[in-house]
Amino acid sequence: MGLNSTPRSERFHISIFGKRNAGKSSLLNALANQDVAVVSEIAGTTTDLVYKSMEILSIGPVVILDTPGFDDEGALGALRVKKAVYALKRTDAAILAVDATEDDEDNNIESLLKEKGIPFIKVYNKADLIKDRKDGLFYVSAKTKEGIKELKEKLSKLKKDGGSEKRIVSDLIKKGSFVTLVIPIDESAPKGRIILAQQQTLRDILDFGSYALCVKDDELEEALKSIDYKTDLVITDSQAFKKVSKIVPENIPLTSFSILMARYKGFLSDAVKGVSAIEKLKDGDKILIAEGCTHHRQCQDIGSVKIPSWIREYTGKDFDFSFSSGIGFPEKLEEYSLVIHCGGCMLNEKEVLSRLNLAKEKGIPFTNYGILISYLNGILKRSISMIDDVKDFLS
Repeated sequence: MGLNSTPRSERFHISIFGKRNAGKSSLLNALANQDVAVVSEIAGTTTDLVYKSMEILSIGPVVILDTPGFDDEGALGALRVKKAVYALKRTDAAILAVDATEDDEDNNIESLLKEKGIPFIKVYNKADLIKDRKDGLFYVSAKTKEGIKELKEKLSKLKKDGGSEKRIVSDLIKKGSFVTLVIPIDESAPKGRIILAQQQTLRDILDFGSYALCVKDDELEEALKSIDYKTDLVITDSQAFKKVSKIVPENIPLTSFSILMARYKGFLSDAVKGVSAIEKLKDGDKILIAEGCTHHRQCQDIGSVKIPSWIREYTGKDFDFSFSSGIGFPEKLEEYSLVIHCGGCMLNEKEVLSRLNLAKEKGIPFTNYGILISYLNGILKRSISMIDDVKDFLS
């Protein structure tokens, strides 16, 4: 990702669905104005999700997903269809492509889109190959580009306004505030850069017209002394919560990047509600620890090593831990007693919330790294005290 690129997780996700040979890949190429996806007359050419990041006027940065046909057949075809179904979880808006020469619609796809509450545009592709057109249908041709400009305009209207722009932390501080960011640089830190949640938080602070001091956890105390503790907020990497909370005076608000990301992605309240489930766990219960990224796990990895160790230490019990990363979130959650998720900075909001909703449907408590770690260290109240969204839980 370039320094000026919008992360995929922050882009509006548009998926193209339809039967095999409806011209989905051709539509992607027409929208992108370049050959992104392989196009063939052979049905079932697209065997996996194809992503294209681009800009669409009045929407801004988007990701367009080309999906396998929903009518694929056989054992391999079933796996391809599963990929298409997975795309629903991260889709903000959809294009439902129909082959205008066949007029062979798939009501199953349309029903799924409606069931998931995904806004969509139904397009009748290959309009260049037909003479008679039915009134009220939207015809396009990926080949001649007929209707492509209009399709982009229709997609623009599908993006919900949502009122004021969501912010990570700037709506919690005043202009000119001084914020201290605690960023551990250890063997698990990415080489030569800081992680996405830290980048985004820093940029939000600077865009808002406030000031940031970035410091490593082992230099925090010295740094705070050098500025006479004149900081309005301290944001730490969650794994350093215990150490940082002892250094930062009680009168200075303290939270973590993970907690702010849970708020930004829309699941903070559920994470706060779910964390108390830790008190009801029994020996042998299964716990799922899920991450949205696929980083190489180090010997002291936060998800697979530190969190399990801290939970065992806090409860005095032993549990059966399972781990998932990237898109590998399990469909069947019934066997788990708790789901612990990362902040979700590498996933778009739609996908994070689909995971949350899946857990809620199964009655499985759902929390996140930052909330859990602050809870285990007895500082949950302090870590969320400045966030109005969850003040009701402080009592």
